Amino acid sequence: KLKKVYEDIDAWRQRPLTQSYPYVFMDGVWHKRSWGGAVENVSVLVAIDIGMDGHREVIGVAEGMKEDTQSWRSFVSSLISRGLTGVRMVTGDRCAGLVSAIGELLPEARYQRCMVHFMRNVLARVSPRHTRW
Repeated sequence: KLKKVYEDIDAWRQRPLTQSYPYVFMDGVWHKRSWGGAVENVSVLVAIDIGMDGHREVIGVAEGMKEDTQSWRSFVSSLISRGLTGVRMVTGDRCAGLVSAIGELLPEARYQRCMVHFMRNVLARVSPRHTRW
């Protein structure tokens, strides 16, 4: 039964991207995973788009990568090979690897820093007594 589930997941991860995706959000998320009795941190790279129809869709997920340039380059290249086109803006944190990969592989797209990440970075530097303000 699990084999069928994994086949379905692989088919979903490799499905063609068939429309234009003007706005894409990308981020790396770290999770703890138990593997063979040991707990380790695992990065999951995620891409979510807002398509021409205005709906959000998870268009890519890759586990076990880092948030370095090579991992982001590989991830974005896989999206492009599946049909990612029409990207006008990519939003993400200010991860140097992501910014570099986007500049190289999607040069026509603008890059915008995510405001949630920006605020978290700012608040990490603010004294707790001023955070509420």
